[in-house]
Amino acid sequence: MMITESEILNASILIVDDQESNVSLLEQMLSGAGYTCVTSTMNPREVCALHRKNGYDLILLDLQMPGMDGFQVMEGLKTNITDSYLPVLVITAQPGHKLRALQAGAKDFISKPFDLIEVRTRIHNMLEVRLLYKKLENHNRMLEQVVEERTAELRESEARYRSLTELASDWYWEQDENMNFTKVSGPVLEMLGIRVDSFAEDAGNTRLSNSVAGWNEEERKLLQATIAARQPFLDFLFTRANADGSQQTFRVSGEPMFNRSSHFIGYRGIGIEQTTKK
Repeated sequence: MMITESEILNASILIVDDQESNVSLLEQMLSGAGYTCVTSTMNPREVCALHRKNGYDLILLDLQMPGMDGFQVMEGLKTNITDSYLPVLVITAQPGHKLRALQAGAKDFISKPFDLIEVRTRIHNMLEVRLLYKKLENHNRMLEQVVEERTAELRESEARYRSLTELASDWYWEQDENMNFTKVSGPVLEMLGIRVDSFAEDAGNTRLSNSVAGWNEEERKLLQATIAARQPFLDFLFTRANADGSQQTFRVSGEPMFNRSSHFIGYRGIGIEQTTKK
């Protein structure tokens, strides 16, 4: 991320000084150095409104002014919530004011009487830092916008996926790496006789556990072996004999889930009660 000389010379600068001679000297110096966007005011009460309107890259601010001094101006500038960086280069003839000015938020200072070479150097260096800061802020805002857009797209995609799976099945399910149910949608609780584990519910989790007997053990062992091998399965059939002598048949499909580090984090899938579907 670089700042060109052209960007520095086209930066916006505001001169604030109650002495017309100082304003004229600084304007001539900046114009002679090639700066193209320089304005000035001799009224310190105008500075905050001017900065809110124009967003200056640099404010050359005299500290000793009648009615409202430079320290009061800086306090007013801090109320501009759209700009977290105070682009102030103070002008002072009092050496004792330099530390106080820096503590008040100024980024650098110029001493009176002016050393024009020093003034040009400090202005150039501060503008370079200021423009880099603005460019970084813009870059971060663009990244945040991209992240927000991608997150919205992902949520929309997930919503479409959930909607399609719910339309195509009786339930959608997810299990964690320990094969505890962590998420279900649809009437799976009633169909499979799954209950919410009270301990997990108290801990704030949606952990579910099986509490109904009658499952075909051979089918269950085959399914568990497939899951243990981290293999996907499609239209797996398993049955359960109920206490009233009836039998239910279910068809499930599932796939393992992995994080970005290829670490297994569980399974997800869909299920249908075959006995109620043609």
